[in-house]
Amino acid sequence: MKLLIVTTGGTIEGLEYNDESLRSQQIGIRIDELLMKTRTKVSYSIESIFSKDSRFITNHDRELLLNVVASSGESHILITHGTYTMVDTAKYLGKENLGKTIILTGSFILGTEKNSDASANLSFAISQFGKIPTGVYVAMHETVFDWNNVKKNKENKKFEVISVQ
Repeated sequence: MKLLIVTTGGTIEGLEYNDESLRSQQIGIRIDELLMKTRTKVSYSIESIFSKDSRFITNHDRELLLNVVASSGESHILITHGTYTMVDTAKYLGKENLGKTIILTGSFILGTEKNSDASANLSFAISQFGKIPTGVYVAMHETVFDWNNVKKNKENKKFEVISVQ
């Protein structure tokens, strides 16, 4: 299996948002650095399409992401994304029925911090390819969610199912 990893910024890449100045600043870690920590043996390539705090991702950005995913020759695609609007992007892609396995993941703690959940979430997301059917998913903290049955609980800083199916 060959994996395409598409990066979009967010906390996983050390993009910190300052509520007072309404600006984000890149603290700096690349996804390939995080992947080295996971010791993955999966063959992958990385494509960075933008680097934004996910609160600033627009539908134009999502269309760009959709075009990259749809035109890729890979059938397994991992998207690193900020958690704030990760569900919105998953829904945007999920409605398209692309015939690929697409997993979005990120982190709640900056990828540059020692106690970050970034590497664990990356490792878990990668491990799910081949275990789940074609579709769009959010993978965080050892749980995989379908794109149409997930929400972010901002108070508890976790993702949850909308309804038990």
